[in-house]
Amino acid sequence: MRRFLERMRAGATGRSAGWLSLLASLTGCAGAVQPSAGASDASSAGPSASAQRGAPAVASASREEAAKPETGSAAGPATKPGTVAGGLARGTGTAADRALLAGDRALDADDLDGARRAYLRALELGPEDPAARVGLVRVAVAATGIETTYAGAPDHPKLKELRRELETIRQLDAEYGPVHLELGRVLLILGQAVAARHSLRQAARSLPGDAEAHSALGVALLATGDKPGALRQLRRASELDPENADRLANLGAAYLSMGQVSDAIRVYSRAVARDPTDARINGDLGTAYLAANEPHRAMPYLQKAVELAPGRATFLSNLGYAHQAVGKYDQAAATYRRALALDDHLVEAWINLGTVYAKQRHYGEARRALERALSLSPDDPRAKANLAELDQLTRGRQP
Repeated sequence: MRRFLERMRAGATGRSAGWLSLLASLTGCAGAVQPSAGASDASSAGPSASAQRGAPAVASASREEAAKPETGSAAGPATKPGTVAGGLARGTGTAADRALLAGDRALDADDLDGARRAYLRALELGPEDPAARVGLVRVAVAATGIETTYAGAPDHPKLKELRRELETIRQLDAEYGPVHLELGRVLLILGQAVAARHSLRQAARSLPGDAEAHSALGVALLATGDKPGALRQLRRASELDPENADRLANLGAAYLSMGQVSDAIRVYSRAVARDPTDARINGDLGTAYLAANEPHRAMPYLQKAVELAPGRATFLSNLGYAHQAVGKYDQAAATYRRALALDDHLVEAWINLGTVYAKQRHYGEARRALERALSLSPDDPRAKANLAELDQLTRGRQP
């Protein structure tokens, strides 16, 4: 199995992608609405959902449990010597297993044609073994080029076909963990979180030393509302794969979704130290500092995220929020406008731009920005509240 969590960044697709964007699609990291300060100080929308990742509560994990270190695995090595981490080869040394290992290595190197040939050879040598069939599905998922985001392709015909194929493979061996894992991941991309959770629970039981099984289960639990359960699974994934910056970033998102901001900052800082050139992780750490009401500390990470990914509107929007939080309204407005030039449907940027304009007493522009936000999200309470405050503020004045 290729670890979906690795290299999940903008534009990453298929097998080499991970669950970061999936987590991002579930909640806005620090996206809580800031409290309104009255008619003269309209409320802001908070950081926009760029570093988003977190989300959904069964048994609660104690704060002491959640604060345990994220390093060290009690399960020992997840693979036998010579096998690929998360791969399908079992390390038995048979001809079929050597073919599986060749497929795993090719897939790990992004050689889809080589992986397909190797898995077909393994299938020829062991037609009753589900492993080669799962390998071929992994190749097919990677070949679609779809990002592994939650509900990223709910109507994709190829994914629906692959789901049916995996359900058929599962009948060959209902105890085979990788088929449950692959099925769960496909279901997540299709947006079927409840079904995915069921498959991924089975995968995590069958593959207790597999970091991706725990990571994907964590995502499914977030998607279905179980934040404490997700935190436990994402902590486990990080314990099993402690040098993986992406797994640390997912863990940080889980902490942040539960309001454990200091824990999130600690984990995100470790992730940035491991991969300082990753735009999303820099943005996440900056967003966590915003959630801690430390915009000055957020600023360098948000600026770095924008430098690394200048085409990401949400990174610009969050940087604008940091400028706004320290009172640099001209810079904030300019940064929001840059974000909206890239994505004029970014509601948080419109709300915050309207707030900045109101602070600058550009009331007409503030109204237009807030009305645009409301047109994009008619039920958004922030846009409604800010327009009401603006009405009160400008009553009897010319815009």
